[in-house]
Parts: sequence; structure tokens; C-alpha cells
Amino acid sequence: MATTPKPPSRTAPTPARGGRKPGRPTSARTAAKPADAPTEPVAGTPPTPRPPRKSGRPTSRKPQPEPTPAVEAADASRSQGAAAGAPPPEPAVESPFDLLGAEQRRLIETLSLNLAKAAMTAQGALAGAAMTGGDRGGAMSPDPFNAAPAMTAVMSSLAARPERLFQAQADLFGRYMDLWASATRRAAGETVAEGPTDKRFKDPAWSETPLFDMMRQSYLITADWMNGLVAQAEGVDPLVRRRAEFFVKLLTDALSPANFLASNPAALKTLMETGGESLVRGMENFAADLERGGGRLKISQADYGRFEVGRNVATAPGQVVWRDELFELIQFDAASETQHAIPLLIFPPWINKFYILDLQPENSMIRWLSARGFTVFVCSWVNPDADKADFGFEQYLHRGIYRAVDKVLEQTGSARLNAVGYCIGGTLLGAALAHMAAHDDRRINAATFFAAQHDFAEAGDLLLFTDEHWLAEIERQMDAAGGVLPGAAMADTFNALRANDLVWSFFVSNYLMGKSPPAFDLLFWNADQTRMPKRLHLDYLRSLYGRNALSQGEFEIGGERIDLTKVRIPLYFQASREDHIAPMNSVYRSARAFTNAEVTLTLAGSGHIAGVINPPAARKYQHWVNPALPETLDAWRAGAVEHPGSWWPHWADWLAARSGGQVPARDPSAGPLPPLEPAPGSYVKVKS
Repeated sequence: MATTPKPPSRTAPTPARGGRKPGRPTSARTAAKPADAPTEPVAGTPPTPRPPRKSGRPTSRKPQPEPTPAVEAADASRSQGAAAGAPPPEPAVESPFDLLGAEQRRLIETLSLNLAKAAMTAQGALAGAAMTGGDRGGAMSPDPFNAAPAMTAVMSSLAARPERLFQAQADLFGRYMDLWASATRRAAGETVAEGPTDKRFKDPAWSETPLFDMMRQSYLITADWMNGLVAQAEGVDPLVRRRAEFFVKLLTDALSPANFLASNPAALKTLMETGGESLVRGMENFAADLERGGGRLKISQADYGRFEVGRNVATAPGQVVWRDELFELIQFDAASETQHAIPLLIFPPWINKFYILDLQPENSMIRWLSARGFTVFVCSWVNPDADKADFGFEQYLHRGIYRAVDKVLEQTGSARLNAVGYCIGGTLLGAALAHMAAHDDRRINAATFFAAQHDFAEAGDLLLFTDEHWLAEIERQMDAAGGVLPGAAMADTFNALRANDLVWSFFVSNYLMGKSPPAFDLLFWNADQTRMPKRLHLDYLRSLYGRNALSQGEFEIGGERIDLTKVRIPLYFQASREDHIAPMNSVYRSARAFTNAEVTLTLAGSGHIAGVINPPAARKYQHWVNPALPETLDAWRAGAVEHPGSWWPHWADWLAARSGGQVPARDPSAGPLPPLEPAPGSYVKVKS
């Protein structure tokens, strides 16, 4: 009796196309049959009819990719089996992955691996941050901005006026109806006017795809509506409402679709174009910033490795001619054959380092002044440690301003000098001028203030950080740090004032797009923060911001009241139009607080830094001048004349007219004070 050839085992794996894993069933027909299933037909018996094909399945094979070696081997095996009389195996059902070409599969595999790598990098960084979190002292207040009471007051005001709330809701509905109508017309091929614009959405990808364009415009409409709703609350204390506005602005900025990978088309496009490498780089940047912050996210704003103080920033030649516990006095080399007889002494803010005035040769104010015949000195403040926790305005006045004046006059042999105060350095200088006037001390001949405040009634959003709730949080941080405010704390405050520019733009660029931070000297300097003594900082916030004591004649230094009206020397004030730290209204009020002085005021374009550091060669921005000083800034601006470019030449002419005749150029190494080391000195290099 003839035997029937044994068919291939049904439990053996069918050769898989495209590298299918062995042992994986390819279809219902290749799975093991139950015990009562019909056996293979015996020779001479009619074949068992196939079950009908399921409805909806294609009846023809889909186009196949180029055969791989595994597929060719499987085809050869089937041919051999057919030659031996065995029935051909059932065709395998391909997965969507099998239908892709080799290059497409490679790209998907690369993307998957990079996404997994990015996730693991982020998870590892977060785990490390969690493990080191216990080393950072007590937890921060859950509501450091004290926003909850402010929001409660605003919401209560809105609830008490339901008609206003109804109007606001109708306004929002109307805005959305306009948006939907515009989107419909655009879908029909019509050209429609652009909706609200914002530099966060400047990438064309936001407007090229209707879905993302709708998302962008919906967000801008809702954010503007929310901020406007809070701003219109009635019957609320203005400072309380302002605090609520600040918090809502922070919240709406954080919720921008640009800040999330899944809703940022530009980031998604970069992700696909790089096969996920952009996200890997982004998570590596994220991990590095967590490590740099000691477990606390410290977003990089610049490529810090590209700059070094004394090598490619702060390079103006000079000598440290005096050093004590509070400051180093730097005299810069002459850049002309002769110099003005009256030297110039600059007091920068102690919350930053002086080299904002000497970033690089092309934007160095110090080099520019030296080239115009001024003998330039700078007070480089120490980066204070816990041993100076009890230093206050009295120490910074007597051991800082007065001692620096003494040493400059000793070094130059001059009887008088001109002084400059930048930001809080200008606040201290203004108080010093009043203190000197009260004692008939006339050694300062004229003074200039860059973005400096003395009247704090309109001091901007920094006023929000002066209530007792916030001051208690600041005091807690200083106590935990041994009596000084860590540099990062002040940096966080300034960053919060411009979160879109100084936080979220870098979050998107560094983490979502995987870009390296820019090599930008100004942002490198901005991140090089200093510490502040507890007593000095709390007195500054409570007395000046909180009580506006200086302009009211109520501020005391060493038990002596400071009266700005006693100052009678020539003063030059510079304000910046977009300054968010020393707003132009606040600087203008400060200029008018010196009621008996000869005051000149110039308004510059741009902000707190770029408005000041604007070399003429850059040909950027503009400035306005007006010799009068009427009651309001609006009145001053109405009579001001606009000039293109930097305000430096206008100030230099004013300063030269008050700097005496010419004397032979002064050599820092040849004066009575022996040189201690080359500029920029040691204090400026101390990191926080």
C-alpha cells in the first residue's frame, strides 16, 4: 500500500517575509489545528473545499518591496517543496511594517531607538534630581508669588458683577465665531487676513497647516481674553489686581502650545527630519541643566563654555590699584595722548558684575570712553559671602562710595571727580550725593545715572516682590544660604518678569528642538550672577520698593536721613523705553526728585541692558532729548526730539563739558597706588 507523503508540520514556523520573528504565527491558517480538525486528504480523495474569503479583504496581492535574502531563500524552499510533491504553504499575511521599503524601515527603527533614548535620558535626569533634592534645604513655598489671595479677590469681584462676566463670555464666543468663519473661508480657498501674531509662532509651520494655525490663533485669543478679564476687575486694590495679572500672564505663557512637543509643528518637523536625534540632544541639554543646577532646572541661556572673563570678555587693559573687603578699584589704560583733568568713576550694580560695560572690544563702553580722553575707574564689587550678611547701606556708602572716591582722587591728584551709577549702583550713588551735600562734601563734580531709580512709586512688576509674604520667602532662602541671597534667586526673579524671552524661548530651543544655546556675550554675563547680603537686600526691598522712603526723605543711613533735594550738582539721567526693571516712568520720577539740581534726561530705545549698552558703531535704536523737565513723562516726550542711533555721543558731550581741561595721559602703573594685578581683577571672576 502506497504511503502518502508526510506534509510539512503545521507547528513549524513558516518562513517570514521581511525578517519576521521565528515562531510567530502568520495567519489563522498557520496556527495549530484542534484535535477534531480534518486531516490532510488521502491520495485519490476529493480535496476539502477552502472556506470562503472574508468580505472586504483585497483579492490581489499588494505591491511588494524588493526581495531580501530571507525572502529569496524562502521562495527557493517552497520551490523545492513543490518539486517533491508537497502542497505549497499558505501565503503569509504581511503587517504594515512589511510593506515599507528598507530605507523607510530603517528610519522608523532609528526614530524609535532615539525616542527611547530620549525618554531614558530624561528619566535618568529626573531620578538624579529627585535623589539630590533633599540637599537643597527646605522646600519652597507652594505659592511664592502669593497669587492665591489675589486671584480670590479678582474672582470675587467678577462674581459680584455677573453682567460683566456674561459680557466677557459673549466677547470670547464672538472671537471664536470670527475665528471659525475665517478658518472656513480659508479652507474654501479664500485669502483671509492674518490673526493675532506673536514671535513665539514666527516659524512658517504654524500657519502652513490649518490645524496648527487654528491651535495658534485659539491660544492667542484665549490668553488675551483671560489677561484682559483679570485686568478689568473692579473694586480690587491695584497692587492686588496687578499681582493677579502677573500670575495669569505667567500661567498663560506657560500653557502656550509652542511649549509642548506634541503641539509644536516646528519641533515635530525637526524631530522627523533628524530621526529623533533632536529630541535626544534636547534631553541631553535638559539633563545637563539639571546637573548644573544641582537637581534644580537651570535653563542655559548661552554657551557658557565659549566665554571666559579676562580672555574674551572683560578685556579692556588696566590695573587693579586698590582692593579691600568690599571692592576692587580698577583704573583702565589711556587710549589717547591726553585726558580730561577730572577722572570718571563708575559704580555698577552689586547684583551684577561690572563687565556689562566691557563685554567685547566692539561694544565696550569702557574702551569707548577711554578713546575719548576720559580717565576711567570702575568699582568692581566683591561677590559677598556669609561673612558679609550684616553689611547694609551704611557699609556700602562709607566703605564703598566714600572709599572709592578717596582712592581715585589719591591716584590722580585731582580735587574732584565725576561719577556714574548704573541701576541699583545709581540708587546708592544718589543717596551718597545727598549724604555728601548734607556734609558740604563737594568732591563729586557731576553725576550720571543709567537706568537708576530713586522714586519707586512706579517701579514696575518688581513691586510685586516686596510684600511680606514674598519677603519671608526671600529671608528663608537667605537664612538657608548662611545670610546671603543666592545669585540664582535674583536671576529667577528677573527671568519671571520676561518669561517668554528668558525662559520659554530657551525651553523650546534647547529641549524641544535640541539646539545648542547661542554664543551670546550679553546672556553669558546675565547668567553670571552675584550674591547679596541679607541686611542690604531686605532694607532695599522694604525701605525703597516697599515704602518708597528715599524719595520721601524718610530713608536713613547710619541714623541720618537722606534728602535728595539737597543735591545741587549737574545730573544726567538715562532711561530706556522698554525697560522692565527700571521703567521709564520710574526713572523720570527719579530725575524730578532732585528738585534743586541741574538735570538733563535722555530716553533711549530698547530695554534695561541693550538700551544702555548701545555703541554708536552699531547704528541701532534711537534716542530722544528734551532740555526741559515738565511734570510728566508724557509732556516731556511730546516736546522731545528723536535722533537715530546711540545716546552715547550726546552724553559724552555733556560729560566732556564738565570734565575740565586736558592733562597728559595717566598711566595706571605710575600713580601713588601700586598696581596689584591686571584688569579685570579677581573679584569679578568669583562664581556664585
